[in-house]
Amino acid sequence: MSTPHWPNAASVALDDWGESASPIAGSPRASGKILFQHPNGSSECGLWSCTPGTRHITFAADEFCHFLSGRGSYVRDNGEQIPVEAGTLVFFPAGWTGTSIITETLTKAFMCR
Repeated sequence: MSTPHWPNAASVALDDWGESASPIAGSPRASGKILFQHPNGSSECGLWSCTPGTRHITFAADEFCHFLSGRGSYVRDNGEQIPVEAGTLVFFPAGWTGTSIITETLTKAFMCR
């Protein structure tokens, strides 16, 4: 098996994943691409993008994120605020719940397990 790789993340065509199921304000709409999934389903990685808006979120699995573009913040239910923009790295442990506030279309590379 060859090593999965993508020389230019910006050239990867994203699929429409639809409107957020839990919007609070605006109409955030996600798109993305699963780039690799472990055959046993234990992990996956990909690209995700979402248009501006506010939504409630829960991370079902551990997720490491590298934000590539855009701007926004995540506010944990306990009040912790995490501003994000291009270059920000965040690890969200499984069960993290809070609010995603996207002010400029946000794109990230992610790895879940």
